[in-house]
Amino acid sequence: MFWNTLMTTPRRLSQPEFIALLAMLFATIAFSIDAMLPALTQIGQELSPSEPENATLVIGIFVLGMGIGTFVAGPLSDAYGRKPIILGGFAIYTVGALWAGLASDLDQVLMGRFLQGIAVAGPRVAGQALVRDLYSGERMASIISFAMTIFSLVPAIAPALGQMIMLGFGWRAIFFSFALFALILSLWVGLRQPETHIGDARRPVSFTLVKEGFIACFANRVFRYALVAQIFIFGSLFSMVATIQPIYVQSYDIGSSFPIFFAASALIAMPANMVNARLVMRFGMRIMIKSALIGIVASTVIALALWALGLMNVWVFFAWSTTLFVSIGFTLGNLNALSMEPLGHVAGMAASISGAVSAIAAAALSMPISLSFDGTPLPLLLGVLVFEAIALAAMLRLGPRVLSEA
Repeated sequence: MFWNTLMTTPRRLSQPEFIALLAMLFATIAFSIDAMLPALTQIGQELSPSEPENATLVIGIFVLGMGIGTFVAGPLSDAYGRKPIILGGFAIYTVGALWAGLASDLDQVLMGRFLQGIAVAGPRVAGQALVRDLYSGERMASIISFAMTIFSLVPAIAPALGQMIMLGFGWRAIFFSFALFALILSLWVGLRQPETHIGDARRPVSFTLVKEGFIACFANRVFRYALVAQIFIFGSLFSMVATIQPIYVQSYDIGSSFPIFFAASALIAMPANMVNARLVMRFGMRIMIKSALIGIVASTVIALALWALGLMNVWVFFAWSTTLFVSIGFTLGNLNALSMEPLGHVAGMAASISGAVSAIAAAALSMPISLSFDGTPLPLLLGVLVFEAIALAAMLRLGPRVLSEA
């Protein structure tokens, strides 16, 4: 009876509450990754003293699980509804967090993290599909942008929060905080958010329907070009995240101040999503995306010129990297909405494909950039220029909206 009540609540959330809930669903991934960063050294020393560098797998195995889970979560949410996948995902995520927190060796921590990664794909994908169920077009992009504005605070505060938890209660308490976070969100979703994907709209899971979903997605030119742009923008972002700390340390010798610079960039970039939420209603998603890409390509060309002239100091690099973070606020949310807009009948599948393919491909693209780091910002600048230029080319090739895409 309780489950039926949760699944059939007729009331629709107010837009502010829905945006806040969506932001927290999106933030689960960032919190799960960024809060762990301060604990990696201690985990390695305690659980793998002979090879402490193996503790970095705590991050990689989570991302791997998330990529795998993303392919599955979409079809399941199309078949069984959004709420069961969100709530079931958080339940499995909690098991993984407790498993890792109570682990006696690193292998068990990694197994728990892998389970967390698979499970977190449920709230991520079903949350995206939830937006598509309720909104479309520029309104959908606006909702996502408002949610991303709240979400963008997480990378700025999660490492500091993880550090505080670790210093006060030990690194295992970080995993327990993940379980508590999942419990709070589960209650919020279960008690407040009505199911949005019901009745005839549901599609049973079958190989044939999954295949049809893939065909429907990749047969749609809007989805294809939006996905290409997402891949290369994510490639730029992952390259930046992978190399920004070594650049501050080795190029500018200010490693101790890195958290301050990184948090400052995140906070300065935060209003971009809010500004986009307003402007996208007036100018449309495609113009906003292309304008941001032109801006970051131009700023990267300028940064390369300054580097060649020997004028790129830490403040110039900070300004350029912040510009890249700002551009994310005008691109990724719009691209996510753009890719799913013509695919409402397979929104879960579209979200799964878009999320999984873009993350996996972008990670592969970013690896050569991070591996080519030579103590200067040059490899990153060149990589970002190429990636963002390709994303811009994809959007220019897509062109303006036509009636046949509606």
